[in-house]
Amino acid sequence: MKEDIISLLGEEADSLLEHQCKAIPKDSIIQPSPDYVDNIFSVTDRPAPVLRNYQSLLSVGRLSGTGYMSILPVDQGIEHSAGATFAPNPIYFDPQNIVELAIEGGCNAVASTLGGLGSVARRYAHKIPFIVKLNHNDAMVYPSSYDQRLFGQVRQAYDMGAVGIGATVYFGSESSRRQLQEISEAFQQAHELGMVTILWCYLRNDGFKTADGDFHLAADLTGQANHLGVTIQADIIKQKTAETNGGFNAVKVGKTHPKVYGELTTEHPIDLGRYQVANCYMGRVGLINSGGASTGEGDFSEAVRTAVINKRAGGMGLISGRKAFQRPFADGVKLLHTIQDVYLDKSISIA
Repeated sequence: MKEDIISLLGEEADSLLEHQCKAIPKDSIIQPSPDYVDNIFSVTDRPAPVLRNYQSLLSVGRLSGTGYMSILPVDQGIEHSAGATFAPNPIYFDPQNIVELAIEGGCNAVASTLGGLGSVARRYAHKIPFIVKLNHNDAMVYPSSYDQRLFGQVRQAYDMGAVGIGATVYFGSESSRRQLQEISEAFQQAHELGMVTILWCYLRNDGFKTADGDFHLAADLTGQANHLGVTIQADIIKQKTAETNGGFNAVKVGKTHPKVYGELTTEHPIDLGRYQVANCYMGRVGLINSGGASTGEGDFSEAVRTAVINKRAGGMGLISGRKAFQRPFADGVKLLHTIQDVYLDKSISIA
Protein backbone atom coordinates (compact mmCIF):
# COMPACT_ATOMS: atom_id res chain seq x y z
CA MET A 1 0.00 0.00 0.00
CA LYS A 2 2.69 2.50 0.93
CA GLU A 3 4.49 2.06 -2.40
CA ASP A 4 1.44 3.41 -4.21
CA ILE A 5 1.35 6.37 -1.85
CA ILE A 6 5.05 7.05 -2.40
CA SER A 7 4.52 6.93 -6.15
CA LEU A 8 1.66 9.43 -5.98
CA LEU A 9 3.66 11.79 -3.77
CA GLY A 10 6.47 11.83 -6.32
CA GLU A 11 9.38 14.13 -5.54
CA GLU A 12 7.79 15.22 -2.25
CA ALA A 13 7.64 11.68 -0.85
CA ASP A 14 10.75 11.88 1.36
CA SER A 15 9.96 15.38 2.59
CA LEU A 16 6.39 14.52 3.55
CA LEU A 17 6.91 11.00 4.88
CA GLU A 18 10.14 11.56 6.82
CA HIS A 19 9.57 15.02 8.29
CA GLN A 20 9.44 15.37 12.07
CA CYS A 21 7.77 18.37 13.69
CA LYS A 22 10.02 20.10 16.21
CA ALA A 23 8.20 23.43 16.49
CA ILE A 24 5.14 21.86 18.17
CA PRO A 25 6.18 18.28 19.03
CA LYS A 26 3.82 15.36 18.54
CA ASP A 27 3.71 14.66 22.28
CA SER A 28 1.76 17.93 22.63
CA ILE A 29 -0.97 16.76 20.26
CA ILE A 30 -4.05 14.73 21.18
CA GLN A 31 -4.03 12.22 18.37
CA PRO A 32 -7.00 10.50 16.74
CA SER A 33 -7.42 7.00 18.14
CA PRO A 34 -9.96 4.16 18.30
CA ASP A 35 -10.91 5.26 21.82
CA TYR A 36 -11.13 8.98 21.06
CA VAL A 37 -14.76 9.30 22.17
CA ASP A 38 -14.11 7.36 25.39
CA ASN A 39 -10.93 9.17 26.41
CA ILE A 40 -11.30 12.67 24.97
CA PHE A 41 -14.78 13.56 23.81
CA SER A 42 -16.63 11.95 26.72
CA VAL A 43 -15.15 14.45 29.21
CA THR A 44 -16.80 17.39 27.42
CA ASP A 45 -20.16 18.89 28.34
CA ARG A 46 -21.86 17.36 25.29
CA PRO A 47 -25.03 15.36 26.03
CA ALA A 48 -24.79 11.58 25.91
CA PRO A 49 -26.65 11.30 22.56
CA VAL A 50 -23.91 13.46 20.96
CA LEU A 51 -21.31 10.96 22.18
CA ARG A 52 -23.35 8.14 20.68
CA ASN A 53 -23.66 9.87 17.31
CA TYR A 54 -19.97 10.82 17.26
CA GLN A 55 -19.08 7.20 17.91
CA SER A 56 -21.37 6.15 15.08
CA LEU A 57 -19.42 8.44 12.74
CA LEU A 58 -16.20 6.69 13.72
CA SER A 59 -17.70 3.22 13.36
CA VAL A 60 -18.70 3.21 9.68
CA GLY A 61 -16.82 2.58 6.45
CA ARG A 62 -13.27 1.48 5.74
CA LEU A 63 -11.82 3.65 8.52
CA SER A 64 -14.12 2.22 11.18
CA GLY A 65 -12.30 1.74 14.48
CA THR A 66 -9.25 3.81 13.55
CA GLY A 67 -10.27 7.19 14.98
CA TYR A 68 -9.98 8.74 11.50
CA MET A 69 -12.76 9.72 9.15
CA SER A 70 -13.39 10.12 5.44
CA ILE A 71 -16.46 12.17 4.51
CA LEU A 72 -18.02 12.80 1.10
CA PRO A 73 -19.35 16.40 0.94
CA VAL A 74 -21.61 17.51 -1.89
CA ASP A 75 -22.99 20.96 -1.14
CA GLN A 76 -21.31 22.81 -4.00
CA GLY A 77 -24.44 22.84 -6.16
CA ILE A 78 -25.66 25.90 -4.28
CA GLU A 79 -22.44 27.86 -3.95
CA HIS A 80 -21.01 27.10 -7.40
CA SER A 81 -24.32 26.43 -9.25
CA ALA A 82 -25.65 22.96 -9.98
CA GLY A 83 -24.41 23.21 -13.55
CA ALA A 84 -20.84 24.04 -12.60
CA THR A 85 -20.90 21.28 -10.00
CA PHE A 86 -22.64 18.38 -11.74
CA ALA A 87 -22.05 18.97 -15.46
CA PRO A 88 -18.80 16.94 -15.35
CA ASN A 89 -20.91 13.92 -14.24
CA PRO A 90 -24.67 14.57 -14.50
CA ILE A 91 -25.69 11.43 -12.57
CA TYR A 92 -25.04 13.42 -9.39
CA PHE A 93 -27.94 15.75 -10.07
CA ASP A 94 -29.75 12.81 -8.41
CA PRO A 95 -28.90 12.76 -4.66
CA GLN A 96 -29.33 8.98 -4.57
CA ASN A 97 -26.10 8.60 -6.52
CA ILE A 98 -24.31 10.92 -4.09
CA VAL A 99 -25.24 8.68 -1.17
CA GLU A 100 -24.40 5.54 -3.13
CA LEU A 101 -20.94 6.95 -3.88
CA ALA A 102 -20.35 7.59 -0.18
CA ILE A 103 -21.42 4.04 0.69
CA GLU A 104 -19.43 2.34 -2.08
CA GLY A 105 -16.52 4.66 -1.35
CA GLY A 106 -16.30 3.39 2.24
CA CYS A 107 -16.93 6.80 3.80
CA ASN A 108 -17.81 7.46 7.44
CA ALA A 109 -20.57 9.87 6.41
CA VAL A 110 -22.12 11.85 3.59
CA ALA A 111 -22.54 15.62 3.99
CA SER A 112 -24.99 17.38 1.72
CA THR A 113 -27.94 19.76 1.56
CA LEU A 114 -31.23 19.60 3.43
CA GLY A 115 -33.19 18.97 0.23
CA GLY A 116 -30.72 16.49 -1.22
CA LEU A 117 -30.43 14.23 1.81
CA GLY A 118 -34.10 14.69 2.70
CA SER A 119 -35.13 13.40 -0.73
CA VAL A 120 -33.63 9.96 -0.01
CA ALA A 121 -33.58 9.90 3.80
CA ARG A 122 -35.95 6.97 4.35
CA ARG A 123 -33.88 4.80 2.05
CA TYR A 124 -30.41 5.66 3.37
CA ALA A 125 -30.38 7.45 6.75
CA HIS A 126 -30.00 4.09 8.53
CA LYS A 127 -27.28 2.89 6.18
CA ILE A 128 -24.73 5.70 6.41
CA PRO A 129 -24.53 8.71 8.76
CA PHE A 130 -26.03 11.90 7.33
CA ILE A 131 -24.50 15.34 7.93
CA VAL A 132 -26.88 18.10 6.83
CA LYS A 133 -25.14 21.27 5.66
CA LEU A 134 -27.55 23.96 6.85
CA ASN A 135 -26.19 27.26 5.54
CA HIS A 136 -24.92 28.33 2.14
CA ASN A 137 -23.95 31.27 -0.01
CA ASP A 138 -26.50 31.20 -2.84
CA ALA A 139 -24.02 32.85 -5.26
CA MET A 140 -26.89 34.55 -7.10
CA VAL A 141 -26.32 37.99 -5.61
CA TYR A 142 -24.71 40.52 -7.95
CA PRO A 143 -22.19 41.83 -7.32
CA SER A 144 -20.85 38.88 -5.35
CA SER A 145 -21.33 38.92 -1.61
CA TYR A 146 -19.50 36.79 0.95
CA ASP A 147 -22.44 35.70 3.06
CA GLN A 148 -23.91 32.48 4.41
CA ARG A 149 -27.61 32.13 5.12
CA LEU A 150 -29.54 29.32 6.77
CA PHE A 151 -31.36 27.14 4.23
CA GLY A 152 -33.06 25.01 6.87
CA GLN A 153 -33.55 24.37 10.55
CA VAL A 154 -31.72 22.07 12.94
CA ARG A 155 -34.94 20.24 13.73
CA GLN A 156 -35.38 19.31 10.07
CA ALA A 157 -31.97 17.63 10.07
CA TYR A 158 -32.86 15.79 13.26
CA ASP A 159 -36.22 14.64 11.91
CA MET A 160 -34.66 13.07 8.81
CA GLY A 161 -32.33 11.00 11.02
CA ALA A 162 -29.11 12.95 10.55
CA VAL A 163 -26.35 12.36 13.10
CA GLY A 164 -24.98 15.86 12.68
CA ILE A 165 -25.16 19.25 11.05
CA GLY A 166 -22.55 21.24 9.16
CA ALA A 167 -22.27 24.98 8.67
CA THR A 168 -19.88 27.57 7.25
CA VAL A 169 -18.66 30.82 8.73
CA TYR A 170 -16.82 33.17 6.37
CA PHE A 171 -14.32 34.59 8.82
CA GLY A 172 -13.17 38.07 7.86
CA SER A 173 -16.29 38.86 5.85
CA GLU A 174 -18.59 41.76 6.70
CA SER A 175 -21.28 39.33 7.83
CA SER A 176 -19.05 37.00 9.84
CA ARG A 177 -20.28 38.20 13.24
CA ARG A 178 -23.91 37.57 12.32
CA GLN A 179 -22.95 34.15 10.96
CA LEU A 180 -21.12 33.35 14.20
CA GLN A 181 -24.18 34.20 16.24
CA GLU A 182 -26.54 32.20 13.99
CA ILE A 183 -24.35 29.13 13.91
CA SER A 184 -23.55 29.24 17.62
CA GLU A 185 -27.29 29.09 18.26
CA ALA A 186 -27.72 26.30 15.72
CA PHE A 187 -24.91 24.29 17.31
CA GLN A 188 -26.53 24.64 20.73
CA GLN A 189 -29.81 23.32 19.32
CA ALA A 190 -28.01 20.47 17.58
CA HIS A 191 -26.28 19.42 20.79
CA GLU A 192 -29.57 19.53 22.68
CA LEU A 193 -30.96 17.12 20.08
CA GLY A 194 -27.89 14.88 20.27
CA MET A 195 -26.26 15.80 16.97
CA VAL A 196 -22.60 16.34 16.13
CA THR A 197 -21.53 19.76 14.82
CA ILE A 198 -19.02 20.42 12.01
CA LEU A 199 -17.86 23.93 11.12
CA TRP A 200 -16.39 24.93 7.76
CA CYS A 201 -13.93 27.61 8.99
CA TYR A 202 -13.24 29.48 5.76
CA LEU A 203 -11.73 32.92 5.22
CA ARG A 204 -13.39 35.40 2.84
CA ASN A 205 -12.22 38.98 2.40
CA ASP A 206 -10.71 40.66 -0.65
CA GLY A 207 -8.35 42.41 1.77
CA PHE A 208 -6.66 39.07 2.49
CA LYS A 209 -5.13 39.36 -0.98
CA THR A 210 -2.22 41.78 -0.88
CA ALA A 211 0.74 42.67 -3.06
CA ASP A 212 2.67 39.99 -1.16
CA GLY A 213 0.19 37.23 -2.01
CA ASP A 214 -3.13 35.58 -1.18
CA PHE A 215 -3.39 34.86 2.55
CA HIS A 216 -6.74 33.07 2.58
CA LEU A 217 -4.76 29.86 3.18
CA ALA A 218 -2.23 31.28 5.65
CA ALA A 219 -1.59 29.01 8.63
CA ASP A 220 -1.89 31.84 11.16
CA LEU A 221 -5.21 33.17 9.83
CA THR A 222 -6.78 29.76 9.22
CA GLY A 223 -5.50 28.67 12.62
CA GLN A 224 -7.33 31.57 14.25
CA ALA A 225 -10.47 30.70 12.29
CA ASN A 226 -10.18 27.18 13.71
CA HIS A 227 -9.83 28.61 17.20
CA LEU A 228 -12.97 30.67 16.77
CA GLY A 229 -14.74 27.55 15.51
CA VAL A 230 -13.91 25.43 18.53
CA THR A 231 -14.91 28.35 20.73
CA ILE A 232 -18.52 28.04 19.55
CA GLN A 233 -18.28 24.30 20.26
CA ALA A 234 -17.81 22.81 16.84
CA ASP A 235 -17.14 19.12 17.44
CA ILE A 236 -15.14 18.84 14.21
CA ILE A 237 -13.36 21.60 12.29
CA LYS A 238 -13.19 21.59 8.50
CA GLN A 239 -10.35 23.68 7.11
CA LYS A 240 -8.36 24.04 3.90
CA THR A 241 -4.75 22.92 3.90
CA ALA A 242 -2.41 25.80 4.76
CA GLU A 243 -0.19 26.91 1.91
CA THR A 244 1.55 29.94 3.39
CA ASN A 245 1.92 31.92 6.61
CA GLY A 246 2.24 35.47 7.88
CA GLY A 247 -1.28 36.60 7.15
CA PHE A 248 -1.67 38.66 10.29
CA ASN A 249 1.42 40.72 9.45
CA ALA A 250 0.61 41.10 5.76
CA VAL A 251 -3.04 42.05 6.17
CA LYS A 252 -2.55 44.12 9.33
CA VAL A 253 -5.58 42.60 11.03
CA GLY A 254 -5.86 41.48 14.64
CA LYS A 255 -2.84 40.58 16.74
CA THR A 256 -0.15 37.97 16.56
CA HIS A 257 3.21 37.15 18.17
CA PRO A 258 6.73 36.73 16.70
CA LYS A 259 6.98 33.22 18.19
CA VAL A 260 4.17 32.07 15.89
CA TYR A 261 6.60 32.44 12.99
CA GLY A 262 9.99 31.99 14.69
CA GLU A 263 9.30 29.03 16.98
CA LEU A 264 5.86 27.48 16.43
CA THR A 265 5.92 27.09 12.65
CA THR A 266 8.27 26.59 9.72
CA GLU A 267 7.63 26.70 5.99
CA HIS A 268 7.09 22.92 5.88
CA PRO A 269 3.44 22.07 5.03
CA ILE A 270 3.18 19.58 7.91
CA ASP A 271 4.35 22.21 10.40
CA LEU A 272 1.76 24.62 8.99
CA GLY A 273 -0.85 21.90 9.40
CA ARG A 274 0.35 21.25 12.94
CA TYR A 275 -0.35 24.90 13.79
CA GLN A 276 -3.89 24.48 12.48
CA VAL A 277 -4.31 21.43 14.73
CA ALA A 278 -2.86 23.31 17.70
CA ASN A 279 -5.59 25.91 17.32
CA CYS A 280 -8.17 23.13 17.65
CA TYR A 281 -7.27 22.81 21.34
CA MET A 282 -4.14 20.80 20.44
CA GLY A 283 -6.27 18.20 18.67
CA ARG A 284 -8.87 17.88 21.39
CA VAL A 285 -11.30 18.85 18.59
CA GLY A 286 -10.63 16.94 15.38
CA LEU A 287 -9.38 18.73 12.26
CA ILE A 288 -10.46 17.47 8.86
CA ASN A 289 -9.02 19.11 5.77
CA SER A 290 -10.97 19.71 2.58
CA GLY A 291 -10.00 17.92 -0.60
CA GLY A 292 -10.24 20.96 -2.85
CA ALA A 293 -11.41 21.37 -6.42
CA SER A 294 -10.92 18.75 -9.11
CA THR A 295 -8.03 19.47 -11.43
CA GLY A 296 -8.29 16.30 -13.51
CA GLU A 297 -5.30 14.01 -13.84
CA GLY A 298 -3.59 15.36 -10.74
CA ASP A 299 -6.48 14.63 -8.39
CA PHE A 300 -5.10 11.39 -6.96
CA SER A 301 -1.70 12.87 -6.20
CA GLU A 302 -3.22 16.01 -4.69
CA ALA A 303 -5.63 13.99 -2.55
CA VAL A 304 -2.87 11.75 -1.19
CA ARG A 305 -0.65 14.74 -0.50
CA THR A 306 -3.42 16.45 1.48
CA ALA A 307 -4.19 13.27 3.42
CA VAL A 308 -0.54 12.69 4.34
CA ILE A 309 -0.14 16.29 5.53
CA ASN A 310 -3.35 16.07 7.57
CA LYS A 311 -2.51 12.73 9.17
CA ARG A 312 1.10 13.54 9.97
CA ALA A 313 0.11 16.98 11.32
CA GLY A 314 -2.28 15.32 13.78
CA GLY A 315 -5.55 15.79 11.89
CA MET A 316 -8.54 13.46 11.95
CA GLY A 317 -9.20 12.93 8.26
CA LEU A 318 -10.26 14.30 4.92
CA ILE A 319 -13.56 15.59 3.55
CA SER A 320 -13.22 15.33 -0.22
CA GLY A 321 -16.02 15.86 -2.71
CA ARG A 322 -15.36 17.27 -6.16
CA LYS A 323 -12.31 15.12 -6.78
CA ALA A 324 -14.56 12.09 -6.27
CA PHE A 325 -17.94 12.98 -7.78
CA GLN A 326 -16.72 14.96 -10.80
CA ARG A 327 -15.40 11.76 -12.39
CA PRO A 328 -16.93 8.38 -13.34
CA PHE A 329 -18.50 6.53 -10.39
CA ALA A 330 -15.92 3.74 -10.23
CA ASP A 331 -13.06 6.23 -10.39
CA GLY A 332 -14.68 8.25 -7.62
CA VAL A 333 -14.81 5.16 -5.43
CA LYS A 334 -11.16 4.49 -6.22
CA LEU A 335 -10.16 8.03 -5.25
CA LEU A 336 -11.96 7.82 -1.90
CA HIS A 337 -10.29 4.46 -1.21
CA THR A 338 -6.91 5.94 -2.09
CA ILE A 339 -7.41 8.70 0.49
CA GLN A 340 -8.49 6.16 3.09
CA ASP A 341 -5.42 4.01 2.37
CA VAL A 342 -3.26 6.81 3.81
CA TYR A 343 -5.09 6.60 7.13
CA LEU A 344 -5.09 2.78 7.11
CA ASP A 345 -1.33 2.62 6.56
CA LYS A 346 0.16 2.37 10.04
CA SER A 347 3.65 3.14 8.73
CA ILE A 348 2.45 6.70 8.04
CA SER A 349 2.32 8.20 11.51
CA ILE A 350 2.14 11.58 13.21
CA ALA A 351 5.26 13.67 12.60
